[in-house]
Amino acid sequence: MGRNKIAVIGGGQIGGVIAQLAALKQLGDVVLFDIVEDMPQGKTLDIAEASKVDGFDVNVKGTNSYKDIAGSNIVIITAGLPRKPGMSRDDLLVTNAKIMRSVAEGVRDNAPGSIVIIISNPLDAMVTLFKNISGFPPNRVMGQAGVLDSSRFATFIAWELGVSVKDVNALVLGGHGDTMVPLTRYANVNGIPVPELLERKYKNKEKAAQVMKDMVERTKAAGGEVVKLLKTGSAFYSPASSAISMTEAIIYDEKRVLPVCAFLQGEFGVSGYYVGVPAVLGAAGVERIIELTLNNEEKSLFDNSVNAVKTLVADMERLGL
Repeated sequence: MGRNKIAVIGGGQIGGVIAQLAALKQLGDVVLFDIVEDMPQGKTLDIAEASKVDGFDVNVKGTNSYKDIAGSNIVIITAGLPRKPGMSRDDLLVTNAKIMRSVAEGVRDNAPGSIVIIISNPLDAMVTLFKNISGFPPNRVMGQAGVLDSSRFATFIAWELGVSVKDVNALVLGGHGDTMVPLTRYANVNGIPVPELLERKYKNKEKAAQVMKDMVERTKAAGGEVVKLLKTGSAFYSPASSAISMTEAIIYDEKRVLPVCAFLQGEFGVSGYYVGVPAVLGAAGVERIIELTLNNEEKSLFDNSVNAVKTLVADMERLGL
């Protein structure tokens, strides 16, 4: 058996970091694809020239041809444009749908046996479009959002409580956007509920609830917070790391329970839509979806998020995409 092969479609900031991390962790040979001539070749040459220093020994190649992704086990798609000032949501949807259509055809025709992780926005629509065009089974097409959103939520909790983020468990469900649902009731530090720890810290139930609410809102707006600070781009380190954790779970058949944008077929009362839910990731991709009991408030927030996804998919159909 040869090495695994990981294809990264889109050589921008996220794609470049994914290629570097995949090489550093020696997950397999890496191919970085972009339509811009010479750019992916330049990035991968730079990464490869650090192989002696960083101690990795895999092939890293840049390309402008989909033929070079043939034989890939995993394909990670970051291709797409960020929303620019003055650009409507429909404009972004139309632009990125055209890009995703071309990507889906390229992957379908050259890496038909691959498992696909999509990061491109608007995420829930792009994952749906890829599945529809590629014809891949749902377990082999998923979106990365929940891992990142949950990591952000866990980070804010760790900072607030002054504990190691390694011991914080936090889960974010729903669509990737303003309607995402950070589950405060399930957040814990090595099994100890976060709401309880906040109450002990502040010795005031109302204050503790407000602090938790603020962390939830910061999690929802976290991507925008990074954009505002950077001024000329969006987050790329954390989305790349999140995609790599999903890749490791699949390559090593880890059966990790991670929040991913997965195709629901009756779970959580939803059928035929991609939504962020906890799923077992292993060698077959999304191997099963883990359902959990939501209280009335959580169910209402989750349903609201699902409706936002349905609107996005309906907009795509309305625009003939």
